[in-house]
Amino acid sequence: MLMIGLAGTELAAAERPWLKAHGVSGVILFARNFASREQLMALVEAIRAEAGEEVLIAVDQEGGRVQRFREGFTALPALARLGEVHDRSPVEAVQLAEEHAWLMASELRACGIDFSFAPVADLARGNAAIGERAFHADPAVTAELVQAYIRGLHLGGVAAVLKHFPGHGSVLADTHVAVAVDPRPLELIRRDDLHPFAEAIGTGAEAVMMAHVIYPEVDARPAGYSPRWIGEVLRGELGFAGLVISDDISMAAAGEAGDVTARVSGHLDAGCDLVLACFPEVVPAAIAAVASRPRLDDARLAPLRGAVASTWAGLTDNPQRQRFMARVTALESQS
Repeated sequence: MLMIGLAGTELAAAERPWLKAHGVSGVILFARNFASREQLMALVEAIRAEAGEEVLIAVDQEGGRVQRFREGFTALPALARLGEVHDRSPVEAVQLAEEHAWLMASELRACGIDFSFAPVADLARGNAAIGERAFHADPAVTAELVQAYIRGLHLGGVAAVLKHFPGHGSVLADTHVAVAVDPRPLELIRRDDLHPFAEAIGTGAEAVMMAHVIYPEVDARPAGYSPRWIGEVLRGELGFAGLVISDDISMAAAGEAGDVTARVSGHLDAGCDLVLACFPEVVPAAIAAVASRPRLDDARLAPLRGAVASTWAGLTDNPQRQRFMARVTALESQS
């Protein structure tokens, strides 16, 4: 039920019991957990030695400003660069989206990481937190590129996690630091923001991350705390049967529910399968909050586990990787 954050580049003694605690299904890594590729692989090995091989290990490795692992990894451009290419050559943009995703996925799998929280399916309509993390302002273009990105992830052996449902791109506030309210009616959100999610679900996305945004015309609660958004719209209307994941419970906009216990319980009661407790200081309270809940069925988590992967040496010997790297990294100089 929980994916937790760790403090540093090595597994601390105090963190070892967390990995074995009831309800902890995985770990999300950040830049604070990364110094080098060799160190990362040692940390992954230590986590699996403590928690078991089935533990999920994930990261935000979108590209652009949200790329937690940098030295030794391909410098991935922001997804907005792919949207810019689409404006002049849709066919080329689709190919580049697949290549971008494959590069990211194959590098993560070569280091033992199961998946990235990607792709961003939000629209590029001015949100402070999203910005160039989104492909495009047009729902149809975004949908096409999200679908291509999912294909590339799957070829690289990694699951797709769409974010941030039902759409974070059209409200200006940054939910990391403030409450965000989107006053639009469901009909408008359905027409625009839901379109890329609906198309991506049809392409086989394994998971969806909820937004901490409040859409008062639909529910007074943030979407991640809303049975209406999760049960009626995502599961019912869009037919999504995969994993539903909360955004980080430490974000300012998550505070609407109350303390850590209330935040964890609120997400789970609304229909989330996994809750992100990204900062180590909230992990003990999050673990306590799920102590009496039944564990999530392991079969539900299986789609998020990475496929059998190449070694890093095998990956670097792959001529395809060199071609993709040259094409994808050139996008920054063309913007």
